[in-house]
Amino acid sequence: ASNPTLDEQARDTLYAAMEQYYFWYKLMPVVNKDNYKDPYTLLEAMRYKALDRWSFVETYNDFQARNNASFVGHGISLGLDPFNNVRIAQIYKNSPLYALGVRRGWIVKQLNGTALAPIFIARNSAAYSQLIGASTAGITNTFLFTTPRGNDTTIVSQKAAFTLNTVIAADTFHLKSGVTGHLVFDEFIPPSNQELATAFAFFSQNNVKDVIVDLRYNGGGDLTVLQNMASYFAGAAKFNSPFLTLTFNDKNSQYNQTYNFNVVPSPLLTSRVVVITTRNTASASEDFINGLKPILPVTTIGDTTNGKPVGMIGIQFKTSYMFWPISFSLVNSANSGDFYSGFAPAKEVIDDITHDWSDRKEACLKEAIYYLEHGNVSSKGLYVGGKPSTVKFDEPSLK
Repeated sequence: ASNPTLDEQARDTLYAAMEQYYFWYKLMPVVNKDNYKDPYTLLEAMRYKALDRWSFVETYNDFQARNNASFVGHGISLGLDPFNNVRIAQIYKNSPLYALGVRRGWIVKQLNGTALAPIFIARNSAAYSQLIGASTAGITNTFLFTTPRGNDTTIVSQKAAFTLNTVIAADTFHLKSGVTGHLVFDEFIPPSNQELATAFAFFSQNNVKDVIVDLRYNGGGDLTVLQNMASYFAGAAKFNSPFLTLTFNDKNSQYNQTYNFNVVPSPLLTSRVVVITTRNTASASEDFINGLKPILPVTTIGDTTNGKPVGMIGIQFKTSYMFWPISFSLVNSANSGDFYSGFAPAKEVIDDITHDWSDRKEACLKEAIYYLEHGNVSSKGLYVGGKPSTVKFDEPSLK
């Protein structure tokens, strides 16, 4: 067309970016870009499907909101437990519901008078979306909860705009093995650096040596935030030594570089790290595990991780889109990477959404504590029978 639409211009820009920066550019399907109306459909056509589950296109506005941790909604994620109860799997501290005492593990019986369990059992995300409504401040929903004490309580909550916290919990456990740090971390974004600084100052004051790091819903994020977080664990002795090396395609080898451990304000003298993982533990979370492995004993508990040993650069198109093509691979200081099948746990344990984060009865945390106190995983299975569906209908998620 003589006057290409904005979407056609975006599509053409993405096509050129894929040719130049895509890690697997030699393996892309050959396409005629003019057969696609926008960057979304073009990316689907060009993706190297054998390995690439991750490249994506998003609106520039969504990117900005994600990077600033700005969010509109109730700030909850829901899941189905093994007994087919819908429960709060995650809730942010600035959520209006949090102020009313709602926590991870609470049962959500009804939403606006409709039973939620059948919708989740049927994996009917469209019905859920219709029920909870748009991500618009002021939209009101009525929740019927069952509290951990077994009381039913109705709470009317208005969707609101707020900033997400990425450190969901930072506390300590006094174990037989010593004072242990416990960090539940949700996403690597620039605002996290301040939250992490606060958490590690607290760990440092408590002379924490072992740390349980819960990354079960952490889908990754910013590499420099990962570099900072890992540096607290690596400790002062490792400042400026290699952490991760990035390798781009052969058109962009001038960008290849090694990220070193940083100087951080309260480095720990870490002795052991136990990481709680699920299939949703991806990318920067896996690079945290991989990057620390050469220098620290790292054990994982939970489920096998996502398997994403590659990363992407963001390419902006006007104020309309951000393109995120896979652009580089990452290896640790022992030159180990390529973990496309994920990291298998030392012990498979269900994501137990029936308990709050710091409840020692929560299955993954209980196993992590057992490991630190005994030096090995427990022999008995914590659950008998099939795994529950861990389908989660988040509000539009920031992953």
